[in-house]
Amino acid sequence: MNAFSLDVGSADFQEKVLAASHRAPVLVDFWAEWCAPCRILKPILEKLAAEYGGRFILAKLNSDQNQELAARYGVRSIPNVKAFVNGEMVDEFTGALPEAQIRAFIDKLLPSPAEPLRLAAREARARGDAEVACSLLADALQLDPANEIVQLDLAEIHIDAHRIDAARTILDALEHRAKDMARLGALQARLKLVTAGAGADPAALTARIAANAGDLDARLQLAHALALVHDYRPALEQLLEIVRRDRQWQDQAARKTMLDLFTLLGGNAQYDDLVREFRIQLARTLN
Repeated sequence: MNAFSLDVGSADFQEKVLAASHRAPVLVDFWAEWCAPCRILKPILEKLAAEYGGRFILAKLNSDQNQELAARYGVRSIPNVKAFVNGEMVDEFTGALPEAQIRAFIDKLLPSPAEPLRLAAREARARGDAEVACSLLADALQLDPANEIVQLDLAEIHIDAHRIDAARTILDALEHRAKDMARLGALQARLKLVTAGAGADPAALTARIAANAGDLDARLQLAHALALVHDYRPALEQLLEIVRRDRQWQDQAARKTMLDLFTLLGGNAQYDDLVREFRIQLARTLN
C-alpha cells in the first residue's frame, strides 16, 4: 500500500474515482479474494502506482463486495482493470498482463509532457502573439515529437501566416496516420484556399464578372478570396454559379472547391445550416 494506491467501494467511488479522475487518471482494479490472477496482478499495479508517483491513482475494488458497481461497469471476469479520465471510463484490460504491457497501457492515459507548452501556445495565439505560439509549439515537439495535436496547431499557425510550404510539410506527414482526420481534412482545405486565394483583388475580380458574367476564372478566384476572409456564403454562390454554367470546367474545379469548403466548415456547428443549404443546391444542380 502507498499514497497512490487505495481501496474503494460504493460509498466513496464517486469521490475517489470519478472526481479524482479529473486530476489524474484512475485505474480501478476489480478483484476478489478467490481470484488467483488477481493476486498476481495486484502487486504489479501497486509497484507501478508507487513508481509513477501520483501521475495515476490505483483504486482497488472488491467486486464481490461491490457487485452493483461491478455490474454497472460490465465486469464479466476478473481481474478487470478499468481506466477513468475526467469522470469517464476510457479504456480497460482483463487478466494479469505482463508489467511491460501494463506500463504501455498506463502511458497511453497520461498527459503528454508537451501539453503545458501547447496550452501556453494557445494562450499566446489568443493574445495575437503567433510567433511566440510558434516557438512554444516547436519546444513542445522537442518533448513529444509524435504529438499530433501540437503538429496540427503548428500547421494552423503556418496557414494563418501564409507559410504554405511549412504547413504542407506537416500536413503531408500526417495524411495517412492522423487520428483526427476531420481536423486534418479541414486544415488541408484551408491550405488549398490560402494557396489559391492569397493576393487576389476581390474588387477587380467583381468588376471582371460584371463585365463578363461568363468569366469563370474570375468567379473561381473570387470564391477563393472570399472564403479566405471567411465570407463563405458569397464564395459558395460563386462556385455554384460556375457549376450551373459549366460543371466540367477545369476538371470540375468549382464542385471540388465546394466540397473542400464543406470539409472546412463541417466541424463548426454555426455553419451547419449553410453547408446543408449548399449541399442540397449542389445536388439539385448536378442532378
